[in-house]
Formats: sequence, structure tokens, C-alpha cells
Amino acid sequence: MTETGLSGNLRVRPNIADLLGLLAIMAAAVVIATAGRHMLVPIPPSEAGTIHLSPLWLPAYAVRTTLRMFAALGASLVFTFTYAVWAAKSRRAGQVLIPLLDILQSVPILGFLTFTVVFFLGLFPGRMMGAELAAIFTIFTSQAWNMAFAMYQALRTVPPDLEEAARCFGLTPWQRFWRLEVPFAIPSLVWNTMISMSGGWFMVVYSETITVGNTDIALPGIGSYVGVAIEQRNIWAIFYAIVAMLAVILAYDQLLFRPLVAWSARFQTDDGATVSAPDPWVLSLLRRTHLLRQICLRTGDIATRIGWLALGRRPSAPVRPIIPSRVVDVAWIAALIVFAVTVGEKTWVYGSAHYTLRQIAHVITLGGFTLLRVAITVLIASLIWVPLGIWLGLSPQRARRAQMAAQFMAAFPANLFFPLVVVGIVHWHLNSNIWLTPLMLLGTQWYILFNVVAGASSYPGDLLEAARNFHVKGWLWWWRVMLPGLTPFFITGALTASGGAWNAAIATEVASWGDTTLSAQGLGAYIAHATVAGATDQVGLGMVVMAAFVLLLNRALWRPLSNYAARHFTFD
Repeated sequence: MTETGLSGNLRVRPNIADLLGLLAIMAAAVVIATAGRHMLVPIPPSEAGTIHLSPLWLPAYAVRTTLRMFAALGASLVFTFTYAVWAAKSRRAGQVLIPLLDILQSVPILGFLTFTVVFFLGLFPGRMMGAELAAIFTIFTSQAWNMAFAMYQALRTVPPDLEEAARCFGLTPWQRFWRLEVPFAIPSLVWNTMISMSGGWFMVVYSETITVGNTDIALPGIGSYVGVAIEQRNIWAIFYAIVAMLAVILAYDQLLFRPLVAWSARFQTDDGATVSAPDPWVLSLLRRTHLLRQICLRTGDIATRIGWLALGRRPSAPVRPIIPSRVVDVAWIAALIVFAVTVGEKTWVYGSAHYTLRQIAHVITLGGFTLLRVAITVLIASLIWVPLGIWLGLSPQRARRAQMAAQFMAAFPANLFFPLVVVGIVHWHLNSNIWLTPLMLLGTQWYILFNVVAGASSYPGDLLEAARNFHVKGWLWWWRVMLPGLTPFFITGALTASGGAWNAAIATEVASWGDTTLSAQGLGAYIAHATVAGATDQVGLGMVVMAAFVLLLNRALWRPLSNYAARHFTFD
């Protein structure tokens, strides 16, 4: 093979590895095109759209579900690199965008379905495209918020010495973003992307089985397959679904996430000696190719050139604003007050006409029950996974081995545990208000684990080496060395776990197995029952109360903790 400069001609001769890679790409393109064709067909009659529980149908269902999840992941990345960046870069925008993000991540998926299904079905009347977009949007709502929070937290905790170096080199805002801030955020973003994929699996049943009032659509996929299996009490079908999920998760872990984790290790701020991990087999295979490797190198070179574009003004060229900043702040606050008063007045008029004080007080009380479950869930998850996450993250080998297991366990839909939970509660006459709570833990604990592992993996090795040299051990090592450095990561994980717990309440406060349904007193059960009944007024009231709970909790607890961590626990 003869190589020349980037500006010259480059002649490469494809080899066997190139052939295998091209065949895999062509197969993926055919699968995507086939699935896309099914999205454009008319909505079939109910009898034609039946979900088959034969395992022979599961490969096709798995492909449809996986494509929906990756479409939602792509939308989540676009959302992360726009919404989160805007919130982190603009102080005024952050005052609105972050509270709004707190509310959005807490709104249950069924709450979104109540309003979005009609919208998307109206965009494509009588076509599967509307239902597919509704399902993709629903999965998006279980992925995007966690990734956005991770990006936002990373942009706010860039080490000051790196910021100063960027100013000394005269980097423009565009160059600083792509050459400093995005590389610093990549390790945390990759880990949170993995947990977001798992969060999509956790809610996949609700995204593919759309039941809102008189609208009932079951999209072909693993989620709808599980829903039908639960309805028919088919244990073997649930077992087949678990095997299919394991195969899909194993496939995209090996093909995508393991290479991404290995690539993200390049952007860690650790200057100390680290144990080099062997490259994943996908990267090793790519390096043995000729044509595909050169395509990747050229693509990376183009991306690097784009990142170095001198867009924006240099730090050494300050510009005096036309309007003083204080005047803009006053106008901004006045606009927010006017908006809040207008929305409050409209809400008061609507609420006084549709709700009674007794009804509102009842829903607030239900919110208090759910708040108690959320607090217990986050506390238990923290006590379990903070020490274990640190132990895993400090060893690249252990982190690699635990990555696959954590992804699979995080992806496990709570619905698959409904048979055990419902049968156990009924058999032993247990209190469903207590024993449905562990289901909430299944879908929220992994946010804490993944963020703690990401923080421990990126912990500066020179600080750990200094602690060893000074013989810092025991509780002193935990309180003075490790926990302070992991505080920003833990707060991000706990915040998203708290929001995820509120969201998961819709799936965990109501458990069904066949014709047996158990409910716990709480806001999630209230919204779930109202959604199935098509009671839009009750759904709206439940969502508003839940948003108020989350917003107050974040304003009073999580946001002050996040600001404190950004000021005191970054590596200067």
C-alpha cells in the first residue's frame, strides 16, 4: 500500500477485512431500508396487526425495536448538543432551560403519549409513520434528559487551568467548544449514552403498545411482544423476549459501545500512568482493513479541520455590548415575570373550572407518597452503587467486565418482573404500597452506577498516586480523596435517577399479570389509570403536580448541590 500526503492521491487495495466490513454495512443498509418501508404502509386492521408470540417472529421484532431506539438516540444527541449547550453557555437561557429540563425528565411517558399520539397520527393520517414517530418520541423522552444533564454538567466543570490554556492560545468559542469542552465531556457522555439506551429498553413496552382512550396500536417489536406475553401469562414468551434482548444488547455493546468506550479513553484528563486495555475486536478488525481505515482517517481529518475553523471572536478582542448587561438582565427578568403571570392566570382559570380543591389536595397527597418512594429509592441506590461503582471504575479491567452486565440489567424492563412481584404479593398477602417500590429501584439505580463508574474511571491518577505515597487510607481516603472528586458525577447521577424514578412511577405503581392488577397509592398510578381511561383532565392535573414536586425538589436540593460541586469539587 502506498501512502501520500492528505493533498495527494491515495491508492489503497481492499483486503478480506474490507470485504467483511462492506458486507456488514450493506446488510445493515438493507435491514434499515426494509424497516423504513414498513413505516410507510397504512395502519393495518386490529386482526392483521396481531403480535405473534412464536419465537420465530422475535428476530424481526428485535430489529424494529433496535432501529426505533437508535433513531431516538440520534435525536437525543442532537438535543444534547443544542439544548444542553445553550443552557450551559447562556446564563439567562439556563435560568429557563434547566428548570424546564427538570420538569421534562419527570413527566411520565404515558403523560407524553396522551398528547403526542394524536399529534403524530394527525401528521400522517392512516399511516404507520405517525405511530412509529410517536413510539420514537416516547423512547426519546426516556433517553434525552439524562444525556443532556451529563453534557450540561461536564461543560460547567471544565477545569479552570484548561480554560485558561484555551484563552492563552486564543481559541475562538467554536474552537474552544470542539477542541476543549466536547473532548472533556466525551467520557461522561459515552457512559450516559449507554445508560440512556438501557433507559429506552426499560420503557419500551409503553412505547410500542400505545393505549390512550379509544386509540389502541401495537407496533411490531420486543416491547409489544412482552406486553402481549404479560397479558396472556405466557412465561415461555417472556423467556424468549429476555433471550432476544440479551442478544441485541450484546450485539450493539460489541459493535458500538465497547469501541466508543475505548475511544473515549483518549479524552480523559488523567496525566498519570494508567493500565492500557486491549482494543475491542471491532477496532482491531477496523485497523486491519485498508479501504475502511482510510475512509475513517479522512473523515476524522475533515472533522478536525471543521473543529479548528476560526468562527467567533478571539478572547483578546473584547467587544463592548451595545446594550449594558444590567439592562438586558432587567428586561429578561421582566419578560419571565410577565410570562409566569400569564401562564399562572390561564392555569388558574382552567383549574378553577375543572378541578375542586379536594381533588387537587388528593393528587398532592398522592404526590407525597411517590416522593417518599423516590427518596427511598435514591438513598438505597446510592448506598449500594457508590462504593461498588468506585471499586469498578478504578480498574479498567473490572469496568470493562461490568459494563456488559450493567447494560443488560439496566435494560431489563420492570414489566418482566411483574409475574414474580404480582404472584408474590398475592400469595403472601403483602402490602402493594411497599412491595411495588423495589420495581422503581430497577430502573433508576443504574443512573448512579454509570455516573460513578465514569467519574472513577476519569479520576486523575496523580492524585491517587499522591494519596498512596502519603499513606492515606480508610475513611480518610474516602472523605478527603475519592468522594470529593466524584461529587459532580454523583450529583448528575442522583439528579437523573431522581427524575427517572418519578418517570418510572408510571410503570411501577401499577403491576399487571394477566387479569390481576395491583396498584400502589401514588401519583404514577393516578396518571396511569387516567391515561388508560382517556381522562385528559386528570392526566394534566397529575402531570402538573408531578412537575411541581420535581421542580421544587431540584430547586431546593439538587441544583444547590450541583452549583456547590461545580465551585468546590473540580480538578483545578
